[in-house]
Formats: sequence, structure tokens, C-alpha cells
Amino acid sequence: MARPLITNRQARRLFLDRHRLLRPGAGPCRLDDLEEILHDLGFVQVDSVNTLARAHDLILWSRRGQYRPRTLQTLVSQRRSAFEHWTHDAAVIPMPFYPMWRLKFERDEARMRRRWPAWQREGWHDELDTVLRHIADHGPASSLDVGGDEKKNSSGWWDWHPSKTALEFLWRSGRLAVCHRQGFRKHYDLAERVIPPEYLNQRRTDSEIVDWAMSAALDRLGFGTSGELAAFFEIVTRDEAKAWCAGALSDGRIVEVDLELADGSTRRSVTTEALLDTLPDLPEPSGRVRLLSPFDPVLRDRARAERLFGFHYRIEIFVPEEKRRYGYYVFPILQGDRVIGRLDARRAGRVLEVRAFWPESGVRIGKARAQGLATEIERVARLAGSETTEFAADWLRAQT
Repeated sequence: MARPLITNRQARRLFLDRHRLLRPGAGPCRLDDLEEILHDLGFVQVDSVNTLARAHDLILWSRRGQYRPRTLQTLVSQRRSAFEHWTHDAAVIPMPFYPMWRLKFERDEARMRRRWPAWQREGWHDELDTVLRHIADHGPASSLDVGGDEKKNSSGWWDWHPSKTALEFLWRSGRLAVCHRQGFRKHYDLAERVIPPEYLNQRRTDSEIVDWAMSAALDRLGFGTSGELAAFFEIVTRDEAKAWCAGALSDGRIVEVDLELADGSTRRSVTTEALLDTLPDLPEPSGRVRLLSPFDPVLRDRARAERLFGFHYRIEIFVPEEKRRYGYYVFPILQGDRVIGRLDARRAGRVLEVRAFWPESGVRIGKARAQGLATEIERVARLAGSETTEFAADWLRAQT
């Protein structure tokens, strides 16, 4: 029997709809609204780069224009309806998912015990009990509050002092939890003081967690290979993902499809009958021009995004300036179901500086599209706290 074909247009729209980027994104963004968005996305990546606004704030703002950063802070530090941990990177995750992270805690701890002795300064393992006692006795602590006699000037991202390494190990292995941030600095407390007991005390078997992680990833991606599903939360191993797909196919829970890519080729993927049934009813995409974070969920799997949208994107932070093709930290620009270009913009004091916009090949920047881009820049200026916007004389570049 021939596999169903999902056209590239259908695939882009289904993927964007699962990520809440197909529709306009109007309406309020109160705490309940934000909890719903976070649940639908599965997580938002947390990143420290702040040339315009932080990644997690841009991700949420692009889906609900009235979002403000303090709302997410409230979910984590006061309402306790979200927690910080890792997927493929540091992320804010819905609190109901916490029981599923126990498998990740165990696997991360085993991985750290294998690798960190060669990566980290000596002495961190000896500080684990000391750091735990300090927090148990004195309450939440940051890396500045532990290891008082240790040398703390770092020469690199991973050159942590031993007590900082102990903090991170205890957090990654689930014994500590991030209770709040001050600025961007994490403060940790005992997990039992942060995680609500109904989630802290809940236990699932490994097989239940694998089934949940794969099913939840497929629901949010719309379609994927076993590897793409495993990579979504980074809880499941690649072998477990293959075995899950084989079992789910045999049980009729998922179906194989041919997915048309941007270049016209096809890629075998899996989805569900229920998701296939949504294809005829997907709405026409919003015409809004949207600025996306480089870490937006629709783009963080760079290879998948390139296959689906024909959009090649790499961050050039670590590329010497003279060798950069675009800029230090440029923002992908989405309109409808197409990525139409990338924007080099940054906040300098109270000024939003727009340095350049490069349209993608075949994208014409007419009057309406240029106005939509300008409107989006003004919107993001308000999120960034800028009072004025300045455009470079040559900001609208030719296609590359």
C-alpha cells in the first residue's frame, strides 16, 4: 500500500500550527495563557545572549504579542507551574512534565560522572555534600554563595570553580532545582522546597516515560523520524526511539508517510491518523511578518528547518567578524509559511539599531512586505525597551 503524501506546503503549515505560528497570535498573555502556550510548545530554550531580548522572551513574544518577561518569571519562581532544566539545552518546562524528567536526571548523572572528571577542575565531587548541607541549612544559593575560598575567576564557559560545578551537578541530577533567577543568575534550592509534592512524588516507569516523550514530541512536531522525535526532549535514546516507532507502527498508533521537502524530494516520516485528518482544515497562514529567536523551536533543529523551509541558518557568534556572512546574531524573519529573510538588529541603550535585512532568494520586498517588516521591528522595540529605532542607510540588502 502506498504511503500517504504530505506536500511541502501542508508540512510547513502543520509544523507551524503545532508551534503556534500559523495564526495571528493576538490576545492577552496572562499567567493562564502563558501556561497554555508553554504546554503546547513543550518547552522554551533559555539563552543568555541579549542583543535584543533573551531567546525565551522572543520565543513567547512571537506567539503572543502582549507577552512580557515578568510573566514567565512568575510561573517559575512564584506560581511553580514551570521548572528549569535541560532538553537539548537549558529550558523552561511545564511543571506537569517534571515526573518524566526523572529518567533524564538518572541518565544525565551517569553521563556527568563519566565525563566531568576529565572536563572540570578537580575537587568538585568532594563539594557535593558541602553544597547540599549549605543549601539545606541556609536556603537558596547561587554560585556566588558557595565555595568561599575557591578561585572564581573563570577563563572559559566550562571553567567553573568546584562548588559551582557541584551546584550544576546536583541540579542536573535532580537533587536541586532552580527556585528563581536574579538578573540571569540561577539560584538553587532543594528540589523538595521548589517542586510541588504532587509532581515531586509522582513515579513513572522508564517505558512509560519513553512512551510519553515520543508521543508528546510527535504531537508537537506533527511528523518526524524516530531521531527527530528522540531529539525533541532529549530524554529517549535513539535505539529506544526506533523500537518505539516499530511498536507504535505495529499497533496502529502511528502511520508512515512520505514528506515532501523544500527541494521536491521526499523523506519517510511518521505521524498519526488524527494529525493527518487536520491537514484539510488548517487555516491560511497569518500574513504577519514575525521576528524569531535563533533558538525558536521551529528552527533549533537546523537540518530539519532547512529540509522543510529551504532555509540555511547558522549562528555566527563564534565566527571572526571579518568572516561572517551576515552578522553576530541575526534573527530569522517568518511571513506566512515561509522564512523570508534575516535581520541584523541590536539594542544599544534606548536605541534599536537596525543594521541590515537580507531577503531570501526569490523573496521580493514590495511596499506591503516592507511595511510589515517595519511594523514588526517597532513591535519588538517595545519588548526590548527601546525608545527610538534607527535604520542604517543601507539596511535593506540585496539577495545573497
